[in-house]
Amino acid sequence: MASPDTIKDVRTILTSIPFPDPKAFIHPAREGRPRIMFIVEIETAGGIVGMGYIKCFPDSIRTLDAALHEALKPLLLGQDATAVEALWQRMWQGSYRIGRMGAVLMALSAVDIALWDALGKRAGLPLFRLWGGDGSKAQPAYGTGCFREMGGDGMIEKARRYLARGFKAIKMQASHTTDLAGDVTNVRRMREAVGPAIDIMIDINQGWSADVAILMGKKFEPYDLYWFEEPVPPHDFVGYRRVAQALNMRVVGGEAHYTRWDLPPLLADGLVPILQPEVMRGGLTELRKIAATADTWGVKVAPHQNFELNSHVMAAIPNGLILEMSDQLADLWVEPLVPVNGTVRPPERPGHGLRFKPELVREYTLGR
Repeated sequence: MASPDTIKDVRTILTSIPFPDPKAFIHPAREGRPRIMFIVEIETAGGIVGMGYIKCFPDSIRTLDAALHEALKPLLLGQDATAVEALWQRMWQGSYRIGRMGAVLMALSAVDIALWDALGKRAGLPLFRLWGGDGSKAQPAYGTGCFREMGGDGMIEKARRYLARGFKAIKMQASHTTDLAGDVTNVRRMREAVGPAIDIMIDINQGWSADVAILMGKKFEPYDLYWFEEPVPPHDFVGYRRVAQALNMRVVGGEAHYTRWDLPPLLADGLVPILQPEVMRGGLTELRKIAATADTWGVKVAPHQNFELNSHVMAAIPNGLILEMSDQLADLWVEPLVPVNGTVRPPERPGHGLRFKPELVREYTLGR
């Protein structure tokens, strides 16, 4: 007879969910884009169902689905769902020749999130308590999504909406345009609009070569930026070093890097003082290990996006700095995690405490 913890089934749900009011969530240039959600359910013989998810791009969701069913599901069925670390290694080693980065590792990440959710539900504990964390301290968050396509006025308007909700920090974008002078103007105007007490992060989204990033970074320096994010492509570690050495501001990154084995070049010589790991590139298991690795180098962690999940991690690590908060998924949850005065506490519900509204999942499930 199978143990109640035996993995009985691994299911995926592919969804494309529109925004209920696009202009309230995102800028007009992107308002036609739905939320593409890759959802994984792990069911045990005892009836526990753990849920994991990834918000992905439209051209990748079926690739993730194929990766999960072909490469990972055979490694999971019949295994002990409570052995989360061992299952991570089993999937990592079992898909090594086609994984390590990209779709297989992203699918692995969604599975890992689902396994931790199942274990938390089995234990009757939220993840941060399962990991020995403390949820009593409010975690600071910054408001993200001041997108370049909004233009200067639109970015300022969105920043002011965050400030009205008590946030003390916001993130705006630059680059990926041909108007470098306009980028400088937008940063200057944002500083003038929010005042000296609000932290401004600026995201370049890998948009420049090192020489342009240095040139622009020097022009941004008078506006007291909190950090300068992903100034060059993720593989350009030499470029990161050049930019960090040339500028008098924090240069940060890490969201596009896969697992802790991809990150040592960013940690060497104090190159990046703040890492921004992404849960879809290794799951919760690997995110916690990245945090431990960073801590040995004296580096803080500010996880990329997914503040609902990352609130658990932040409560259980010593070097968490700040969460990236976005409302883009708020309407999808039965019980959304709502920031209070620009801060977040992880939910006390078992597992990660998140449930998609079943009516939305049913209505917007994609056919295969």
